[in-house]
Order: sequence, then structure tokens, then C-alpha cells
Amino acid sequence: MNSPRTNGSNLSLTPLGAGDLIDRAVRFYRKNFWTLITIAAPPVIAGTLFSVVWTILGREMFSAQAAPDSGERAFYYFFLWFGNLIIWLIETIATLVVMGGASRNFVRHLLFGEPVTFGDTYRNTFKRIGSLVLASTLLVLFLGFIGLVLFYFGMIVAAFGIVAVAAVFSSIPIIAVVLSVAVGLAATIVTMILFFLIASRFAYVPQVMLVEGQGAFSAVGRSASLASGNVRRLMALFVFTTVATYSALALLYIPLGWYAWANGVEILTFQNTVVPAWYEIANSLIGQISFILLSPVWTIGLCLLYVDERVRSEGYDIELMAASRLGEIPAVPQSYINPLQPALGDVRLAPAAATAARSNDRITTLGLD
Repeated sequence: MNSPRTNGSNLSLTPLGAGDLIDRAVRFYRKNFWTLITIAAPPVIAGTLFSVVWTILGREMFSAQAAPDSGERAFYYFFLWFGNLIIWLIETIATLVVMGGASRNFVRHLLFGEPVTFGDTYRNTFKRIGSLVLASTLLVLFLGFIGLVLFYFGMIVAAFGIVAVAAVFSSIPIIAVVLSVAVGLAATIVTMILFFLIASRFAYVPQVMLVEGQGAFSAVGRSASLASGNVRRLMALFVFTTVATYSALALLYIPLGWYAWANGVEILTFQNTVVPAWYEIANSLIGQISFILLSPVWTIGLCLLYVDERVRSEGYDIELMAASRLGEIPAVPQSYINPLQPALGDVRLAPAAATAARSNDRITTLGLD
């Protein structure tokens, strides 16, 4: 089946491989770079400001120059760690909420060629703010817990494997080193596969909520039903965006490290004095820049995957072609269980359609008479 181009859009909705997904996401990202950065920036900037204030507050409350083995120094680091962890969690949830709001805007771009704008994204976000916050919070906490468990599981497996290799090949150091590296890489790859195998089931929750108008919990089931076979493409998107972004940010990290070293700052030690505040703040700012740069790429990639899955399994491209000719499709009445969700349902029409269906004592597909 040849997939058509949607009206006004320059993106062909053909089945995507990992390379096609990355290429298309990067091209759209470059074309709309400043708009996407503007959309992603507010929650990250707010989180950065809170983090800076928290760092300054910690230095005011505790003596940063206390002895390394003193309780005050330990409380200082715990205060920074705990506060920044909470700020990071809230910032991540807020970013997911905003990127979820961008999902409908992006799919409308694919559907009707409408531009992706800051205003439309935040209007979509505020319309479903409660459900998006609930879904994003559950996703961050659940996937964070799963990631932590798998991380330590992978470390334990790798440690046992390396110890076993070292014991067997202790008389041949070169082979022991090579095999130990291979065991470590294998454990890392298996851990990533397991994580993305679980995470992929939740990849389309924002898209389902904003595009199909479903609630937070029903969106989880819908996302899981669409997510089969995406582990390789999600891993490719993750590895590419992370490596590309941090390679670019190395242009900022390396000069910062050199400048700190030239000024006598011991970055990798806890002896004598704590790292200066200006270095902690500058390092945090670079990290936040990476968050702003990464989140739009993930949103684009997941939206493209969402559309691709529906093209493969539900003939989404045919529905898109019909929508481009006939206009937006209204939502299915809530009392009707439809196994095939509309491409982009108008949730405002659903209650009226349901009332009309009940008054006529019948229900019509897609709420149409």
C-alpha cells in the first residue's frame, strides 16, 4: 500500500525503520528548531532557577568549607542531592506534560500541515493539564523505579561475570581483560533491552491522550496495544539523540573543565574545599541545556512512531487521506466501544454525539449519522 502525503504536510507517512525515524525527526527538528526550543524551555528554565536558589540556600545554611569528614559537610551534600532530586523530578514531569501537549499539535501538522506553535502547544496542555500531570507523574515514578532496579541488576550480573572471567583466565591477563569488557558490554546491552522492552509499552500515552482524547489509565492500555516491536527503534532514537547532544555539549563542558582546572578547582575530589558555587551552577546550566535540546527530539520521534504504528496496524494513512479531504473526524460517543480509534477525534463533539445517539436509541460509527 502506498501511503499518501497529507494535505499541506511535507512528511510522507510510510512505515519507518530506525534510520528513517532518526532522519525524519532530525529534519523536522532542524526546520522548527527555535519553535521547539521555545516550547521546551519554560519548565526547564523554572527548574534551573529553583536549582540555583537551592544551591545558594545550601551554602548559606551549611558551611561549605567544613572538613570533608565532618557531619556538616555530609549534610550539605545530602541537602543538595535531595533538593535537586525533587526539583529534577518535578521538572521532568512538567517537561513531559508540555511535550504531551505538543503531541496533538505535531499530529495536526502531519494531518493538515498546520504549523507547530508555542501557543497551540500550551493551549492543548492546559486543556488536559490534570490528566497529563497524573500520567506523567506515574510514568516518571514507575520508569524511574524500573530503571533503578534494572541498573543495579545489570551491575550485579556484570560484576559476577567479570569476577568469574578473572578467576578462570587469571593466568592470561589480556584474554581476561578482553572478556571482562565483553561481559560488561553484554550486561549493559541486555539491561537496556529489558528497560526499553518495558518503557516502550508506555511510549504513546501522551499521544493517545491528546490525539484520541482518552484518559490517563485507558491511555496506558491503548499505548501497550500499539507498542509491540518498537524496542529496537526506541533504543536507536535514545542512543542517537543522547550521543549527538552530549557530543555537541562537550564544546561547553570541556572549556568549563579547563577553566576550572586553570583556576585550581579540584573537580573530582572531596578533599580540602568543596567545588565552588560558580562551577556547580555552570555545570548545572549545561545539563539543563541538554534537557531542552533532547526533549523535543524525543517528542518528534515518539509522535512519528505513534503514527507509524497506526499506519502499520490500523490503516491510519487511509484515514488521514480521508480526513484531509473531508475534515476533522468527530470522537466516538463514550457509550460506544470502538476497536478502531479515529485518527484525530474532536473530543468536544463526543458528548453531543453520545446524547444524539441515546435519543435515537442507536449508535453510529465515529458519531456520524
